[in-house]
Amino acid sequence: MLVIAPLKACYQVWPAEIEKWKDFNHLRYVVLHGPNKQKLLEQDADVYIINPEGLEWLVKGVRNGGRQGFDARRWAKLAFDTLAIDELTKFKHSRGVRFKVLKLVLGTFTRRWGLTGSPAANGLLDLFGQCLVIDLGNALGQYITHYRFKYFYNPDTMGWKWVPLVGAKEAIYERIKPLALRMDADDYLELPEINDVVQRLELPANARKIYDNLEDDLVAKIGERIVTAANAATAGGKLWQVCNGGLYVDNDVAAILGGKKRTTLKIHDVKTDWLEDLIDELQGQPLLIAYQFEHDLDRLLERFGKDMPRFIGKASHDKEIERAWNNNELAYVAGQQDAIAHALNLQEGNAQHLAHYSITWNLETWDQLLRRIRRSGNKAKRVFRHIPLIRDTTDEDRWYALKNKHTGQKALFDALKARRGIR
Repeated sequence: MLVIAPLKACYQVWPAEIEKWKDFNHLRYVVLHGPNKQKLLEQDADVYIINPEGLEWLVKGVRNGGRQGFDARRWAKLAFDTLAIDELTKFKHSRGVRFKVLKLVLGTFTRRWGLTGSPAANGLLDLFGQCLVIDLGNALGQYITHYRFKYFYNPDTMGWKWVPLVGAKEAIYERIKPLALRMDADDYLELPEINDVVQRLELPANARKIYDNLEDDLVAKIGERIVTAANAATAGGKLWQVCNGGLYVDNDVAAILGGKKRTTLKIHDVKTDWLEDLIDELQGQPLLIAYQFEHDLDRLLERFGKDMPRFIGKASHDKEIERAWNNNELAYVAGQQDAIAHALNLQEGNAQHLAHYSITWNLETWDQLLRRIRRSGNKAKRVFRHIPLIRDTTDEDRWYALKNKHTGQKALFDALKARRGIR
């Protein structure tokens, strides 16, 4: 079996689960990552685990001169029989590089499985690529353009927004019914009840002026520095940052390419103060803290110390943090929300509290973050999602958008369950 999973899951989740279950702990596995991955590929194993970024190397190989190309005979010798994709949504974009690489070999697998808790977080268009991976286009067709024009219409001239036609949702549900098995933990397990604790916060006067100027005029003066936004989309990102308390002020691309730490301005500490009060209130009860930007982390480290427990994306370090958390040795731990939304099992210490220092637009990240602690093994009666919203800002817009996207995805899940006779 070939398993494609996020890197953290490659090292922490799949090996642990194989060893955990009596049905599977006899299986031999290797993780295809690092400088010795070619030697690992040559080992005799039952399960080969790789991250999506390594897929091009695996499928195409490396020829003389470093050129890559697909060799069907080389691939056939690898003799993969079953494909399992952990986090199938990473292949939702059918025009993406990783999708095109995988498509070269999809037909060679006898069985194809895709795992995801959020298949349609941003709408039913996301289903096309995922379904094609599973059934080679039988349900929704071979081409994303055909899928769009068959089931959706475009109300704007730029083509950014696609809305389902009347009756399209039901038709799509019917088409994908043979592909999908929805195992909702709430239907089969006794999981903690979810409690959203929303607290409205106010921006200080100077921060409110900066925010309003950016929103109204796409320009703001912070001290001696003028900050501008090229368009509404860029302004939206800057407004998001201001809500949290900081702002990038350098050229993003130039800073990243130059390997430099990006220049940021500190604007306020409203959310940091809120978080400190929450930690004091919890009196040592474990709290998972989700932030978005690098300057968010800078403020957290300034307030709670450079040694603040946090996930950093390094497998050995994060595994130790996960162990300490599950042993109730940490009062709090922080992590960048998109990075920690997958491949972490943080439920064994019966943690009850998740703090959204930054609220995301992404429903999949939002949903999966909570699933790090609200999952089988957590014996708590309820979990608390602490949500600070800066009043009259994009914080409230994101909160509203998340609730509405959830309604759309829940409709998909409910329809699948209803058509299978599950109540």
